[in-house]
Amino acid sequence: MTEVSVAVKPRRAAPDAPRGGHRSTKRSRREARAAYLFLAPWFAGLLVITVGPILASLYLSFTDYNLLEEAKWVGFDNYAKMFTQDPRFLNSLKVTTIYVVVSVPLQLAFALALALVLDRGLRGLSIYRSIFYLPSLLGGSVAIAILWRKVFGADGLVNAVLAIFGIEGPGWVGDPDTALSTLILLHVWTFGAPMIIFLAGLRQIPSSYYEAAAVDGAGPLRQFRSITVPLLTPIIFFNLVLELIKSFQSFTQAFIVSGGRGGPADSTLFYTLYLYLNGFKNYDMGYAAAMAWVLLLIIAGLTGVNFLASKYWVFYGDTK
Repeated sequence: MTEVSVAVKPRRAAPDAPRGGHRSTKRSRREARAAYLFLAPWFAGLLVITVGPILASLYLSFTDYNLLEEAKWVGFDNYAKMFTQDPRFLNSLKVTTIYVVVSVPLQLAFALALALVLDRGLRGLSIYRSIFYLPSLLGGSVAIAILWRKVFGADGLVNAVLAIFGIEGPGWVGDPDTALSTLILLHVWTFGAPMIIFLAGLRQIPSSYYEAAAVDGAGPLRQFRSITVPLLTPIIFFNLVLELIKSFQSFTQAFIVSGGRGGPADSTLFYTLYLYLNGFKNYDMGYAAAMAWVLLLIIAGLTGVNFLASKYWVFYGDTK
């Protein structure tokens, strides 16, 4: 038997892998550098305008600084002075707390009620939304605060209307018993932003839920309590947190209505107004910085409490 020799060709070396991956990596790096280049102004602004002043104010809160002389380290003296030696600080905290506790629920309730009315499908709804949103745009302005002071003054529009019915009204903004109420009313009047958010939330609730409830014999009040409110709790929570933070920072209204003094008898001495008076009237910037950090801690604490408590009353889909 003759052996047949088979020639075996040597295996060719595999071609080099394409270098596309390397090029892709280089391109990604170039894109990353370009992104950082475009973000550089934002990072610079964050450091110079936000982070830098925050850290500077934290340092100043532990100093005695009057804007004219070098800051002197005093430790926790500013914080101790607030709660032990400064009755106006405690009064400003009390006034602000009353303002927030009363005005925020009233504003949200009024905004929700109006959103329910608009959700019924009124003709020209977009026009109504724009009109009702205007107070939120104008309510924090100096012009509206001046107008509010005129309307509730001794010779203002409110007393003029009361005089028609033979009622002699007080000088609302000049009376310690009613001055804060006028500012609460002004805050309630700026209901536009939460109203728009409530209206958007109401539009997301399926109409089939109400139809099924109506078939089961549920009336409007029962539908509101069992369908609208539970499904709207995330929106209520969102508005509550936003308005709570905004209310603690209210300044312009109290400054203009009280003439920048928080009067009469410190009845409108908001926390932020007293902070301003200490920093830019008394030139006690160290004490003002300490007040700012206490306010930050108060707002952060209340916001944290709201988030912790939300798991007991806010419904997200099928979860509570």
